[in-house]
Amino acid sequence: MKFETKAIRTQTETTQHREHSTPLFPTSSFVFNSAEQMQDLFSGEEKGNIYSRFSNPSVTEFEDKMAALEGVEKAMAMATGMAAVYASFMTFLKKGDHLIASRAIFGSTFNMLQKRLPDFGIECTFVDPLDMENWGDAVQANTKMLYLETPSNPGLTVIDLEAAGHFCKQHNLIYSVDNCFATPYIQNPAKYGADLVIHSATKFIDGQGRVMGGMVGGSAALIEQVYLFIRSTGASLSPFNAWVLSKSLETLAVRMDRHCENAMKLARALGEHPNVQKVNYPFLPTHPQYEIAKKQMRHGGGIVTFELKGNIDDGRKFLNKLKMLSLTANLGDARSIASHPASTTHLRVPQEERLLVGITDTLIRISVGLEHIDDIVADISQALGD
Repeated sequence: MKFETKAIRTQTETTQHREHSTPLFPTSSFVFNSAEQMQDLFSGEEKGNIYSRFSNPSVTEFEDKMAALEGVEKAMAMATGMAAVYASFMTFLKKGDHLIASRAIFGSTFNMLQKRLPDFGIECTFVDPLDMENWGDAVQANTKMLYLETPSNPGLTVIDLEAAGHFCKQHNLIYSVDNCFATPYIQNPAKYGADLVIHSATKFIDGQGRVMGGMVGGSAALIEQVYLFIRSTGASLSPFNAWVLSKSLETLAVRMDRHCENAMKLARALGEHPNVQKVNYPFLPTHPQYEIAKKQMRHGGGIVTFELKGNIDDGRKFLNKLKMLSLTANLGDARSIASHPASTTHLRVPQEERLLVGITDTLIRISVGLEHIDDIVADISQALGD
């Protein structure tokens, strides 16, 4: 089946009520037919639902869809995207281990790697995402994982997934990729050797800013370990959120087509504005990794970034002049959203680290929504001024 068909037709088994649309299973636990069945389920001799912290039909449907769309054997859903990121580290790394991570990553992930994981005896070396020739210098005897985002948040750095896969194979590393910005519709890291694929489902997968969720996908053997970690630590996805996210996947392809179409038109329009210094979008020929993006992505994605002429105060002034676009701590919504990373998502990342990955004081991130492109361009243009 093609992507769109998988997203719609992967469903839980129909109940005795013969429903066409999958029902929601808002239950904390499940009953057993006998003490013997209860024992068999807890021992793993029989497969089935026990408790919704472990598994739930609504959650399982979402996991099965995500696994099918990402082209991996299995997926594990979690409460948030950051829970998924955390689980991907803590399941496979222990005290004394080391990982390598791209500098071009989400601010909360950067802080987790820099400040939180060392408390557990796990060290991280950050590398230039585009200088693969020097990645080998970061490998140590105890290095276990390589962690990447592509396209990155918010700089839209595009990393060659195939080359990174060869690097991980050469050094026997777990290859972990945050695929949030691209979504499984635009890019499939497992195709290039990624062992773990991570999502914040809160973003484009939901698509309307309603619920939070996260996911880690990979081989059945790896995801079984993630499952045991979540089962023990409790960052489970609620059945309601899973039901919403599973429904959202049915329209992911058509939504992303429009997000990407609008984003490309906005990027071109911004490139002609006199108060814009630089525009960044993976499918613009001016993007430094344009050829790599064209090789591994179906479209350019729904995020556009640009740099204003001016200073950090001009970035805040621009946001305050917007009339239609939302100012909110999210992205991937049907509504277009503007943010100023240097004063928000990456505020706690040291300035020297921000600049290394292109997050300047005047960088603006636009999550391009589904409104008419003329209205999106008009609002941004009036906020930019003449």
